[in-house]
Amino acid sequence: MDTKETVLKVLEDSPEPLKAGDIAQKAGLDKKEVDKAIKDLKKEEKIISPKRCFYSAP
Repeated sequence: MDTKETVLKVLEDSPEPLKAGDIAQKAGLDKKEVDKAIKDLKKEEKIISPKRCFYSAP
């Protein structure tokens, strides 16, 4: 699995929106990698940001 798939899986499995740092911790990834994946996933409209700095799968 690549970073974007891992981030998406963590968000799909979470019952609530998560911050990038929380996603990185749960996925065992570097926060910078997670930030880049979040940016790409938002652009692809695969994740949403219900409030500033929090992300979830739609």
